Amino acid sequence: MKLLASAFATLCFSAMVDADQGLSRPDPKPSPDVLEVAPQLYSYTTQLLFGEVWKRQELAPRDRSLITLAALVSNGQSAQLSGHVKLGLDNGVKPSEISALITHLAFYGGWPNAMSAAAVARQVFTERQIPAEQIIPPTTEPLTLEPVAEAKRRALVEANVGAVAPGFAHYTNDVLFADLWRQADLTPRDRSLITVAALIAQGQAAQLPFHLNRAMDNGLTRAQAAEVLTHLAFYVGWPKAMSAVPVLKEVFDTRDKQG
Repeated sequence: MKLLASAFATLCFSAMVDADQGLSRPDPKPSPDVLEVAPQLYSYTTQLLFGEVWKRQELAPRDRSLITLAALVSNGQSAQLSGHVKLGLDNGVKPSEISALITHLAFYGGWPNAMSAAAVARQVFTERQIPAEQIIPPTTEPLTLEPVAEAKRRALVEANVGAVAPGFAHYTNDVLFADLWRQADLTPRDRSLITVAALIAQGQAAQLPFHLNRAMDNGLTRAQAAEVLTHLAFYVGWPKAMSAVPVLKEVFDTRDKQG
């Protein structure tokens, strides 16, 4: 116990030094219970995950919060969500963007997970006394999708899905893409970013090439895409991240050949 107490004191001192230097580590920090049960996990969490990974320059802190929230929401990990909603707000994610993220991920992670996430977000918004107009901003004109690419995507859905499940094809074309993806409360890059994160988090490699290409068309760079995978390994596990590596390689290689 003396060793654990000493380690805890050292970590607390380190955090205070960082704060004095304007480099306070991101929250949420693990519970002191973790230190008693799994001190090596506590060390990895404070020194590696928050002390190193979250500070890597390849992705902005706001992007890291978006993909972490996407992974937690899409996998239904509500117990970890409150701290990361707070961290996301601190990293510049707007309340309206968190609301839009949860809504978007209802389609990619399922309604039950989104409903659970909404309850957690409401608690955080209430604690921080965030007014309703910051959560639900005024309605704006929908975004315009690139017409040629959208026509090609719609035709593929009709050809591959329409004959099997016409209702599903209808909702895919006329709700998911023609409505949700056109909402202006998230930028196209942000929607692509959280969709890619959700697919990696759920191990949905078959759906990843289309959305990774879309993300890169929407402004995500190759280095940023690789860093998304690196960051998410800590939140979704190494096996899911490893399974996504061949997909990223294939997309990168294909785009290189296409110039």
